Amino acid sequence: KTDKRVEEILIEELTKAKKNYSFLTEESGKIDNSDKDKVWIIDPIDGTTNFLHGIPHFAISIALKIDNKFKSALIHDPLKNEIFFAEENNGAFFNNHRIRVSNKNNIEDCLFSSDSYGLKSVFPKLNMRNSGCAALDMAYVGSGRLDGYFHNNINLWDIAAGVLIVQEA
Repeated sequence: KTDKRVEEILIEELTKAKKNYSFLTEESGKIDNSDKDKVWIIDPIDGTTNFLHGIPHFAISIALKIDNKFKSALIHDPLKNEIFFAEENNGAFFNNHRIRVSNKNNIEDCLFSSDSYGLKSVFPKLNMRNSGCAALDMAYVGSGRLDGYFHNNINLWDIAAGVLIVQEA
């Protein structure tokens, strides 16, 4: 119910700003408007299971894709008051401070997030976590908190904003 309500608010407010843009959302799916090449991609609460269980690790994720390219992105952790955002060719930021990806060279010093624990059998020395929130994991890669992120069977709304944040970082 909360996921749907947050999504409704986001669609309503984004439509006020850009009336004809289309949407791809977790709860409502595809919503075509007259600008089909300009699409807001929304995950209203990424980490819903964490949210439902009172685990304070979830986020709102919004990306804008124009002509099949990510143009802007925002991931907001409302509990920690952390905002990660990026704009194509203008960099990535965390609470208005420029961020960069990690520059570690030794894989054994790195920390990864993944739902693919089979990687441990291939790379037994990997330091792995599964946080349950893909958007924040991608934001953490962009800010250097994590060194990498692997996931199987993920939806575009889970990672769209994070992809641009990592690319720009």
